[in-house]
Amino acid sequence: MESHRPVTLLSVDDDPLSLELISHALEQPGLRILTCNNPLRALEIARDEHPQIVLLDLMMPGMSGLELLKQLVAMDPTVDVILLTAHYSTEAAVEAIQYGACDYLNKPLQVERLQERVGGLISEWRRRNKVQRLDAESLEANQFQGIIGHSALMLEVFARLRRIGPHFQTALITGPTGTGKELVAQALHRLSPVSAGPFVICNCAAIPENLVESELFGHLKGSFTGAINDKTGLFEAAHNGVLFLDELGELPLAAQAKLLRAIQQQEIQRIGATHVRKVNVRIVAATNRDLLADVERKAFREDLFFRLSMVEVKLPPLASRPDDIPLLIRHFIRQFSARYGKEFEGLRRRAEALLVRYHWPGNVRDLENAIGYACMMAEPPWVDVNDLPSRIRTAEVQAPGSDTLLVTLDEIQRLHAQKVLAAVGGNKVKAAGVLGVSRATLYRLLSNSGAAAPGEDSDHEQHDANG
Repeated sequence: MESHRPVTLLSVDDDPLSLELISHALEQPGLRILTCNNPLRALEIARDEHPQIVLLDLMMPGMSGLELLKQLVAMDPTVDVILLTAHYSTEAAVEAIQYGACDYLNKPLQVERLQERVGGLISEWRRRNKVQRLDAESLEANQFQGIIGHSALMLEVFARLRRIGPHFQTALITGPTGTGKELVAQALHRLSPVSAGPFVICNCAAIPENLVESELFGHLKGSFTGAINDKTGLFEAAHNGVLFLDELGELPLAAQAKLLRAIQQQEIQRIGATHVRKVNVRIVAATNRDLLADVERKAFREDLFFRLSMVEVKLPPLASRPDDIPLLIRHFIRQFSARYGKEFEGLRRRAEALLVRYHWPGNVRDLENAIGYACMMAEPPWVDVNDLPSRIRTAEVQAPGSDTLLVTLDEIQRLHAQKVLAAVGGNKVKAAGVLGVSRATLYRLLSNSGAAAPGEDSDHEQHDANG
């Protein structure tokens, strides 16, 4: 049987008989009940114990139940607060709900009603906790060396990394900007026999041309103007480890020749030195450029290209693997929840559908930035459409071959439904889930005729509780 984390309930009331009644009525395994007759002390308990449920008397000396409610919700927006009062009014109930209460019960308390309402909150909390745990397990199961994905394209990348990790001396990672080339380089390092050694990063595009040789190989004091101290180069720093050459295509031709020699001979010579130094360095290079085209136009050395590309890992753009987007969304929401101190349960379905259909020109990094912005703007526990960057909310769906939106709304919906269906491999159940509609609605979108498919007449529109 699945074990549950205990749920903590805090009951706040200046009437000791009411506290005793609640404690006896709600006593059950897996529920920890705390009681308090002072609103100020209740705030301290809430800060220390983080209750999931609070039963709160509306009329108390020192601080009103509504004021305490506002402070509790400000402290923890996920807490479920039930207000208790002997003086019910519709206006007070509406005000309490607006401030964040989830329910409003009359005194004298009806024990069965209290047990039913609290029991429902406990079940809901456990359900959310289970969903979060399953999400965490799903993310864990679909990660490889810190890279997230379960699409066929990414599983192929993972299999390739497993095969080459233990054996490579040089490797070339190619793919558009933002696809995670540095993560792949780190994975190769961890899979290699030199995983205990250093992983050194060199951003080739950020080094001034006149300093490339010094950065890679080092120099001696006085070897050129400005060389006021001896300098260890990146090759030496990566000895018995991996040197990651990011944006390799930006390296000047003159430096490429010396890089090739260092790779082939496994030795370097500092500027100003008269002797060489042996190194044991594995090279992982990355680029978003077409190096073969650069070779043909003499912008990149052919011998260096073929030396590095003996082992090549090609990373696909995010738009070609939409199945991975929901996984990445959950990963980034967890990441930014921790960073911003906000407890998000996830995205509303309509927001996730919008993200899945977006074309992501900046790939995974683009998605990460979008989720970071949305988590910054959103109020827990859900991220919704209005929290997303405007460029995503206003992204256009165009007819193939058309430069404008001069088509009917029905045509736009049909084209988008076809695109989603193609992206999920023709699986109509999955496509309906991505679009946030029933299968019957999906059939109507695809046919644009307004008629449900045979056998789908009873498949009415399902409205997700998440929106």
